[in-house]
Amino acid sequence: MPMLCGGTSEAKDATEEVQKICDEMKALAEQKTGKNFEVFNAKTYKSQVVAGTNYFIKVHVGGEDHVHLRVYKMLPHAGGKLELTSLQESKTHSDPIEYF
Repeated sequence: MPMLCGGTSEAKDATEEVQKICDEMKALAEQKTGKNFEVFNAKTYKSQVVAGTNYFIKVHVGGEDHVHLRVYKMLPHAGGKLELTSLQESKTHSDPIEYF
């Protein structure tokens, strides 16, 4: 099913591309939370097409702990840069990814 502009996709298993986004965001997430994460593995994600793409990513950060990242990826002609726009802490594996 094609994704509608503005709406989020269904949750999907994380891809290699999504893990690369997380790898780039790890230091920023640690800075924002004041924590050092022993692992930083993308599990699932949703995406939203806007003037670029928002990624909502569930990330395993060790033990039972997860965080949800909201990462904005600019369009290629705008440089394709990534920006960590929001982060939710104290999430679990079973918490659904929701728009934030």
